[in-house]
Amino acid sequence: MTPTSETDMGYSRVSTTDQNPELQQDALKAAGCFRIWTDKASGAKTDRPELAAVMDALRPGDTLVVWRLDRLGRSLPHLIETVTELEARGVAFKSLTEEINTTTPGGKLIFHIFGALAEFERNLIRERTMAGLSAARDRGRVGGRPSSLTAAKRRQANKMRGEGVSMTEIAEVLNVARSTLYRNLQ
Repeated sequence: MTPTSETDMGYSRVSTTDQNPELQQDALKAAGCFRIWTDKASGAKTDRPELAAVMDALRPGDTLVVWRLDRLGRSLPHLIETVTELEARGVAFKSLTEEINTTTPGGKLIFHIFGALAEFERNLIRERTMAGLSAARDRGRVGGRPSSLTAAKRRQANKMRGEGVSMTEIAEVLNVARSTLYRNLQ
């Protein structure tokens, strides 16, 4: 058994209150964690009070230890963001199951490879989204919310404007924002 270090702090999470966190907690204790915080919440939830508490307790030189990567991050980008935040604060990170340890050069390399893959994935998603929007425009589809200024309202607004009615009054009569009128009228 590794001697307990007052710089190693553990975090465990189970998805439901029916699940038992003891497996994770035992592994974290065996790894030498001084203290362990446990959330009982879905990984998709952003509100994890125990994670916030351990993040608050960590100081430069400390190490956050988890049983598995998926216990910490909701997604790969969230995981990368969390570990990057830890690194910026001078806090190391260890995942017992995947044997990732950012206190070693090899562990940092693996984590940076994960980060590069996450960025690559985000760029691919952005490219696919832009290509899809472009294809939709080519087919005559326009994205976004439909204009509140219909063709009939536009004709009426132009007629009222030609009669010298103020934009504020036109907007009130047609039940549209003044900015919509300015954007759409000649």
